[in-house]
Amino acid sequence: MLAVIKTGGKQYLVEAGKKIRIEKIEGKEKQEINFPEVLLLADGENVKIGKPFVAGASVKGEILRQAKAKKVIVFKYKPKKRERKKKGHRQLFTEVLIKEVK
Repeated sequence: MLAVIKTGGKQYLVEAGKKIRIEKIEGKEKQEINFPEVLLLADGENVKIGKPFVAGASVKGEILRQAKAKKVIVFKYKPKKRERKKKGHRQLFTEVLIKEVK
């Protein structure tokens, strides 16, 4: 069974047993979490689309880890002005194992 969930202002296509990286959410490792905002459920030929959410649907998962992504370099440059600015950024994320889609 497939589902599209909404969390952290983004949408993710999930199914049971799949690992996903989402925007950081509060919680500790091995903690169970619930995603009540399910936008779509699909089970073979049977598809339910929410308006905006599917009633009675939820996705359960388990937090595997809280971490930072690899560093992204932000470099701004203006020619002929001697203007250069270099910054680094590491985005926080949560890795979640999807346990159940219902």
